[in-house]
Order: sequence, then structure tokens, then C-alpha cells
Amino acid sequence: MKMTFRPTTENDVACLPAIERAAGQRFRDDPELAWLADGDGIAVAQHLVFAERGLSWLALADDQPVGFLLAEAHPSSLFIVELSVHLDWQGKGIGRQLIACAGEHARTLGLASLTLTTFRDVPWNAPFYARLGFERVDALTPELRQKREEEAAHGFAYDSRCAMRLPL
Repeated sequence: MKMTFRPTTENDVACLPAIERAAGQRFRDDPELAWLADGDGIAVAQHLVFAERGLSWLALADDQPVGFLLAEAHPSSLFIVELSVHLDWQGKGIGRQLIACAGEHARTLGLASLTLTTFRDVPWNAPFYARLGFERVDALTPELRQKREEEAAHGFAYDSRCAMRLPL
């Protein structure tokens, strides 16, 4: 099997919502978060904006899309908006490689770190990122504070989430 990682193109975006839905099925394992498996996810039009800005990367297995990462540039960090790997492809290092792509891009932009917000206690969330070197952030930048407030407004229990940072 040949794995390829590259920037997402406008021709790729139509398949990304299906990858996100497939990745989200893992939340069915947690009764409190199972509702996330039925969420709408990110619309194709939004994916197109990330791709046009050069802030979307795609993982392909034998030329078939199996994962993606979306990011946005903050003043000192590249913020990971979404990392999704199809459920059938999880546990194979694909997420780690997509994060490496984002890290390389952040360096070219002169940014000091990667940041994200995630679930504290879900094994494939904060503990996964911690294994990659991300550290919990308690002193939030204005951008991370805004992200946490947006999550709370969308129904995520504030204490169930955390912000994390990976110095580059």
C-alpha cells in the first residue's frame, strides 16, 4: 500500500465530509459523546475555503482519500481545526503524518507552534496528542480562548475540553 500526503485540491473536497463522518463513528464507543457521530460536520464549501487558502492536507492510501487535516493561521501558531482519519484507517500513523505536514507548513509561515482544542479524556484525543508532544495550555491566547468559548456555545461541556500546543 502506498501512502501519500499532499495539499488538498478543489477536486478533493467533495469526498472529505464522508471521511469525517466515518471518523466520527468512533464516538459511538462513548455514550456521552455518541451524538457526535451523527453531527453534520464540515460542509464541502467550507472545505473548499481551507483548500484555497492552502490550509488543508489530504492523506491517500493507494490514491484513495482516507484522512485530512484543516488548519487556520493564528498570530503565533497554526491552529488545527479538524483532523479526521476514516475509522478503517485509524491507528496506522496517518494522523501523525498529517500533523507533520501542518508542522512543516507552520514553520514556513514562521509560526512557533501548532495548537488545537480537543477532548481531555477521550483516548484518541488529548492522550493521542500528548504522545506526539503536545502539551496542555492553561494560559490561553485570545484565539484559543475564543475557540473554547465557541465550543461551549455549541454544546461541549467546557471542562471536557482542553487546549494543547506543540512547540516547533
